[in-house]
Amino acid sequence: MENTSKELKTSTCGNNIRYHLKKISDFKQVENQLNLALKSKIPQGLKKKRLVLAIDLNLIPYYGKPKDFEKPYIYRSKAKDGTCSFYAYATLYTIKKGKRVTLAIRGVRWQDTKVCILTCLLAELSSLKIKVKRLYLDREFFSIAVIRWLKSLDIPLAMPAIRRGEPGGIKQFLKGRKSYKTTYTMSRSKDDFVTFDIWIICKYKKGERGQNGIKYYVYVTYKVTTNLNHIHQCYRQRFGIESSYRLKNLCRIRTTTKQPTLRLLFVGISFLLVNIWVNLLWRKISKPRRGGRLIYRTIFPLRQMLSFINQAVERIFQVVETIYIPQDINYCSFSL
Repeated sequence: MENTSKELKTSTCGNNIRYHLKKISDFKQVENQLNLALKSKIPQGLKKKRLVLAIDLNLIPYYGKPKDFEKPYIYRSKAKDGTCSFYAYATLYTIKKGKRVTLAIRGVRWQDTKVCILTCLLAELSSLKIKVKRLYLDREFFSIAVIRWLKSLDIPLAMPAIRRGEPGGIKQFLKGRKSYKTTYTMSRSKDDFVTFDIWIICKYKKGERGQNGIKYYVYVTYKVTTNLNHIHQCYRQRFGIESSYRLKNLCRIRTTTKQPTLRLLFVGISFLLVNIWVNLLWRKISKPRRGGRLIYRTIFPLRQMLSFINQAVERIFQVVETIYIPQDINYCSFSL
């Protein structure tokens, strides 16, 4: 921020920018505005449809001891990059050929349960009149409460099961040489349990990474219509949203600020830029054909759009081309 303001002739100073950023303090309001902006930049063809969706958590490491104003927005998870504390952002995506778009974002609060996160994100679909054809979830959502709640809403779902070590747990199904289906009841107490279908997929490693033998994948499913042999490949579509996270990181504003509201704003802007890029690809850099539009991603990558934005900013605010070196009384200039 400081460096950019110095490089542009007509840009305001860094202190003035920081002064106005400090006024942004309402976390909920920023979240609502970001969701409205995200919805405004999705291709029209996605609205009023039944779509395959995915929900994931994006964790940004947090280091140090949080202050009182930070504590409500620090999420605890398993250790990663030397910390168990994170700024967490849950996002709802579409998964459709040629269109991977962020529909909603939620800044995760400390008191948020997994069910709360899902409820808030899925509620954003109502204004778009989108219905859930199938929902893919990260293994972080594997819990009794989440599975029971989604079944009660009659939402088709697929997510990997966590292999816990109890003798009667998921590990008991990791056997055999053929893929198969079964049911499993997960419980924490006599009155707190849920029964669901699990699909066990057997894949041969065939020397991959120097390993041989069978690798097992276990999925929780509910009303999934795909074939047993295809569930693993279908779930791998979800990894496309992780590529969206990589794209998001190309344009994410790097900051050391501890203000949760500003961090949410900066992350939300990066997702919005990716949505704009996808919308441009869909509307301007593609052509209709039988079986779906042909999209020319290779001639207009995200980096190219970011470069265009950078050039436009430089034209509007004019790049500094001269520096002044102070001397005893007079000043001399040096032009590039």
